[in-house]
Amino acid sequence: MRLSVSGTYSAGKTSTATALASYTGLAFAPARPIREILPDAVPGKALAEVTPAEYIQLAVRRHVGRVQNEARLGARGAGFVSDGSSLQEWIYAAARVRFGMDPAAPAATAPATAAMGFFAEAVDQLGHAMRQHVKETYDGFVHLRATAAAVKPGGHRRMHPDFRAFCDDMLLRALEDLDVDYHVVEGTRPERLEKIVELFGLPVVRSADEAIELAARAYEAIDWRLEGERAQSAASLVAAAAGGAK
Repeated sequence: MRLSVSGTYSAGKTSTATALASYTGLAFAPARPIREILPDAVPGKALAEVTPAEYIQLAVRRHVGRVQNEARLGARGAGFVSDGSSLQEWIYAAARVRFGMDPAAPAATAPATAAMGFFAEAVDQLGHAMRQHVKETYDGFVHLRATAAAVKPGGHRRMHPDFRAFCDDMLLRALEDLDVDYHVVEGTRPERLEKIVELFGLPVVRSADEAIELAARAYEAIDWRLEGERAQSAASLVAAAAGGAK
């Protein structure tokens, strides 16, 4: 079973996918966060500051990373649980076509510039390729609805509710249009895990509580700093090293 846990920003994808992998014994297929990709791809910029062309680079880098993980795990023949899918890379870009490049402060409509016009055309073509990839890659989807209660304070990037709602609705429409096996799952974390196992006939190798605890430890180990904080930390390390060398 090649299963994707679908959902938009802060819907609980990573924690649910990690716990589900532990619960069922399936491999976990991660997606490299944009916050990790950005300092290498577009040094010195926050995500809200990137140009449409730079965002295309970010989306392609993340898609390629997913494909590599999926191919590696799929070759083993044992199946996997994926943290999202490449539908997100396409839809997060499509939302920027609709609202503009800053997801925390969306405009009524994105500015009608030549760059945004080309961006819209490029995103449409990326979506065509990524939808094909998704349909060919996964056996099923679990979609987690975005709710206000799911947003956590702290290290997560600020996201406007309209932007998140647009992405959530577009994800569900894409799953429907692709005619893939998908289920919207709600409830507490244990309820979600038990429901997913029931829906897809997955094995269970440990208790739901134990799987959630293991997932919580893995989640706490993730570096949730945004790109600006990472850049400041890196600059501090360089300065300290230079000072120590004197």
